[in-house]
Amino acid sequence: MLSFTEENYLKALVELTVFDADSDEVGVNRLATCLEVKPATVSDMVRKLRNKSLVNYEKYGKVSLTSEGRLKGMMVIRRHRLWETFLSSKLGFSWDEVHELAEELEHIHSEKLINRLDEFLDFPEFDPHGDAIPNQKGEILLPFRRTLSEIEVGKRHRISAVRDQTEVLQYMDRIELKINQEVTIEHREAFDGLTTITYGNRTSVVSPKLTENIFVVCAECGKAKCSCK
Repeated sequence: MLSFTEENYLKALVELTVFDADSDEVGVNRLATCLEVKPATVSDMVRKLRNKSLVNYEKYGKVSLTSEGRLKGMMVIRRHRLWETFLSSKLGFSWDEVHELAEELEHIHSEKLINRLDEFLDFPEFDPHGDAIPNQKGEILLPFRRTLSEIEVGKRHRISAVRDQTEVLQYMDRIELKINQEVTIEHREAFDGLTTITYGNRTSVVSPKLTENIFVVCAECGKAKCSCK
């Protein structure tokens, strides 16, 4: 059985090399930044994971997941997102509270329990933050995604997902910005990226720290990449 730390490494590697990624490999320094540890610590751990045939890694090179490592990482994410969904939909926790609790619950390894939880929740496709939930085989739908910082001025978009970061979620609550809400970029400052957005009957000026963490699709066709006018 893998340790909590090993599972956290595999989960981070899936997030960096499968979700929102341009490559299926990642450098040690980037992985260290993601996990908030020293590069030397990462090097030691990826060697251990390599010895268990979970990652591919050579000294001073980049890290990639083996098929087994990818599956195990996906299972951690599956458990995490199902627990987040349960805590939010059944126990009434807010979307900024569920992450820390799910970080602990994701390490419960009972496959029977997780499959029962999935069935109890009626096989949800997305968690409270709009992220897709892997199925029992570790399969997941990964549509092309664009952030609010990437869309053009003037076009209506709909928020489809938000990165699972407490500060982002709490700020969105404060300005009453939610999943599935339609939003329009009214203006974006070239100097610092400050962006004026309208949604409902509200107008807010937000920073790139927010817009880079919100994923959107076209309000007309529901796609992230489209040709709608």
